[in-house]
Amino acid sequence: MSSPSKPGMELEERIVSRVMDIFIRIGLVVVLALLCYRIFSPFLTLMLWALILSVALYPAHVAFARKLGGRQGLAATLIVILGIALIVVPSSILMTSLGDSVHRFIHDVQTNSLEVPPPVESVAAWPLVGPKLHALWTQAHADLPALVQSLQPQLGEIAKSALGFVAGIGVGLLQFFAAFIIAGIILAFGEAGTRANLAIFRRVVGPARGEELAKLSAATVRAVAQGVLGVAFIQAIVVGIILLVAGVPLAGVLALVVLVLGIAQIPALIVTLPAIGYIWWVGTYSTGAAIAWTVLLGVAGMSDNVLKPLLLGRGVKAPMVVILLGALGGMATSGILGMFVGATLLTLGYKIFMGWVATAPEAAAPRPPGEVRTTEGPGQAVAR
Repeated sequence: MSSPSKPGMELEERIVSRVMDIFIRIGLVVVLALLCYRIFSPFLTLMLWALILSVALYPAHVAFARKLGGRQGLAATLIVILGIALIVVPSSILMTSLGDSVHRFIHDVQTNSLEVPPPVESVAAWPLVGPKLHALWTQAHADLPALVQSLQPQLGEIAKSALGFVAGIGVGLLQFFAAFIIAGIILAFGEAGTRANLAIFRRVVGPARGEELAKLSAATVRAVAQGVLGVAFIQAIVVGIILLVAGVPLAGVLALVVLVLGIAQIPALIVTLPAIGYIWWVGTYSTGAAIAWTVLLGVAGMSDNVLKPLLLGRGVKAPMVVILLGALGGMATSGILGMFVGATLLTLGYKIFMGWVATAPEAAAPRPPGEVRTTEGPGQAVAR
């Protein structure tokens, strides 16, 4: 057998050396990326929310800057101040009310000072759960300490979860406040950020589709943040403030329910109508006050019908289940802040993917044998 020629061995050695060089470079890049992610991961949710806010508020920032003679920094500062005044402060008040309600409930249960009203007899007629619920409600009304004692293990876990939830609310509010400030800094350099974003998309997907996907991403973030999350957030704040001023119990809890219902595209009247019934039922309001609160809650409960056309326009062109799953998944992983980030990211991913599917080359679509295109119009064909 003949031994390999010297040029052949040199070629093999060069190939092996080149492959090893490529693997080493790839490994170093992967290690660097993992180290960067580990360092940046504590701030990932905060920065994502700041980016979402900055993208959603960028058109307003451009309008402010135009009226202020092109002063980008001043326009960004005004937007941050307005955002804190109109969103962060009311949210803090409502979340404080929610935390107080949870703490008060736990304290009343622990001190046996919680009073449960007698059950309504019609509850016993409810199918499946009616009799058991009526019996449990009757026991709670008659001897609440004994019921609490029998449910002590379960109540202990519920109390821990509730206290953790309240603590998470405080952290979420601080993150929200910090995200607004960071969004203002990003807005101050909005033009440079737009160019950098476009350059990244062009580098990743090529010059042909980079600009298209960059515009699609920005439009999707604005549509979801303003048309779905923004409407739900505004409506929750308005309803919560009205309930708080009206003295309706658990105003913070009800505001959170309105927020979740708004994201799920369920009318807030599910919350406002029982609140109106409570105002008329307790009998502590004068007739004029009850009528005023009824009108305010009725208008607030239907305000999404006015806000959606203003903030959403033609609507979010994505299945509502995508938005709902993103919101619920984000809330399960990152709390209230994750609700917004999850819904936006999942919808953005869906829109980019479907946009990529829709731009498949026409030549790749199979045609029936004997069918040819004509110039009669898009998508029209005749058989020969």
